Amino acid sequence: MTLSIGVLGLGSVFQGPYAALITKLTHEGRVRLVAGYDPDPAKRAAAAERFGMDTAYDEAGPVIAREDVDIVLVLTSMNEHGALAKAALAAGKHVLVEKPMATSPEEAADLLTAAADAPGHLVCAPHVVLSPTYRRMHEKVRNGEIGDLYLGRARYGWSGPWWGKWFYEQGGGALFDLGVYNLTSLCGFFGSVKRVTAMMGVAIPKREAEGEVVSVNAEDNAHIVLDFGEGRFASIATGFTIQKYKSPAVELYGATGTLQMLGDDWAPEGFEQWSNERGSWELFGETDTQWPWTEGLRHLVESIETGTPTVTRPEHAFHALEVMLAAKQSAVEGRVVEIASTFPELVYVPVEAADGEDRSKHDPRS
Repeated sequence: MTLSIGVLGLGSVFQGPYAALITKLTHEGRVRLVAGYDPDPAKRAAAAERFGMDTAYDEAGPVIAREDVDIVLVLTSMNEHGALAKAALAAGKHVLVEKPMATSPEEAADLLTAAADAPGHLVCAPHVVLSPTYRRMHEKVRNGEIGDLYLGRARYGWSGPWWGKWFYEQGGGALFDLGVYNLTSLCGFFGSVKRVTAMMGVAIPKREAEGEVVSVNAEDNAHIVLDFGEGRFASIATGFTIQKYKSPAVELYGATGTLQMLGDDWAPEGFEQWSNERGSWELFGETDTQWPWTEGLRHLVESIETGTPTVTRPEHAFHALEVMLAAKQSAVEGRVVEIASTFPELVYVPVEAADGEDRSKHDPRS
C-alpha cells in the first residue's frame, strides 16, 4: 500500500526536514507526494520542480478535497493550523499538524472533537515522545528506577528566526514555537498539569525578519512553572533570547535517582542516570543519531499500515495548548491558573531494543 500525501505549507519546514523523511519513505514504496499548496507562488514553483507534485492551487481546499490524497500535512504558519487540520479530518483524511495544533482554545476543542469522530488519525507535533532516548527514559521512570518524580527542569531556546514575521506576531511567540517541546516532554513523564504560573514578555522589541525590521508583539522570553499536584513541580526556560547552552534538555529528579536528557529533546544525544544505590552516573548513548524530529510522519504511516493507534495522542497536544494559553494568562494577570484538561498516559508498542532484546508492549496504566 502506497499512501498519497498532500502538503499545506511548502516553506522551510517542508523543504528541509519533512521532505527528507518523505524521500526516504518514497524510496521504500510507502508514500508518494501528489499535491501541495502555499500562498507564495515561488514556493509552489520550487516544490513542483523539485518533487514533481501538483501545486497549481490558489488555496488549500482543493488539495484537501483530492480523492487521491490519503494524508494531509499541515505545515503552515501557526494561526492556520486548527482550521486546516479540522477541514482535512472532515474530508476523511489522516492528518499530521505541526505545533501547536491550534492557537485558540475554541479551535483546539473543535479539532479534538473532530479527531474523535473522524475515520482518520490525527498526529500533532512535536514528536519528541517517539525518540529512542525519550522512550528509554520513560520506561525507566515508569519502572521506578529513579523512584517517585518530584522535580523537573527543561529548557530550549535560540536567538530567533529571521525567515517568518509571524513568529513575532500574536499567535506566534517562543512558547508556541520552542517551549512546547519541553512541555510535551515533561507532561509525558509527569502526567497532566494541575496549575501553571509564568513570567513572559518581549525582551527585544525590534527584530529583523523577511528582510525588514518588525515590531515584536508575541513573547520572546519566558519562564514557566508547572504544578503536577502532590507537591510535584517542574519549570521551563525558553525564548528567542538564548545564544548557546551546554545544560541538559530535560532533568528529572526522583526519590532515588536522576535522569538527564542530553542535547535537545527534539534532537536528543542520549541521557545520563544517577542512582543512589550505585552511587555513580551512568551514560546511555543515543541509539539513533539520525533520528529526525519529523518522525511523527513515519509513525503515522506505520499506524495506517498496521491499523494500530498512534502513541502520540491529540489529547496530549490539547493539554499542552491549554497549559501554554494558561501560562500566557498567568503572565498577564500575575496569578496561578488552574488547568482543566487531562490526557491518557503514553502507551508504546513493541520496539527492538538497542541490545537486540524485544521489549514487550508497555502500558503504564496497567
